Amino acid sequence: MLVLNFTHPLTEQQQARIEELADARIEEVRTIPVQIEQDKPLAEQIVAIVEAANLSSTEWQTRPLLINPPGYAPAAFVLLAELHGRIGHFPALLRLRPKQGALTAYEVAELLNLQAIREQARKRR
Repeated sequence: MLVLNFTHPLTEQQQARIEELADARIEEVRTIPVQIEQDKPLAEQIVAIVEAANLSSTEWQTRPLLINPPGYAPAAFVLLAELHGRIGHFPALLRLRPKQGALTAYEVAELLNLQAIREQARKRR
């Protein structure tokens, strides 16, 4: 799988946990910096950020992807909309959480299959 990381670099421990939860090997992690300029339109900035992933139309639609979204909620929402348009469905999402301890560190909490979550939500309409 290809991990598109739109936030801080992932540690070896985090990557090992992702592989364990996904029951799949990470082929590559692409860390794509996200720096939002508040005085410019967000959607245009997200398009440029997504373009930096350097995936073809075919790759967007066929490669197994896991997304680590940016922490800035508006950017994450617009990113999700842009990715849905390119992929044709909702991608799988990585959720990190703070670890207990004196030092600030994050661990992989879960992998979220957003498309499956969407399908379950449709049943509750």
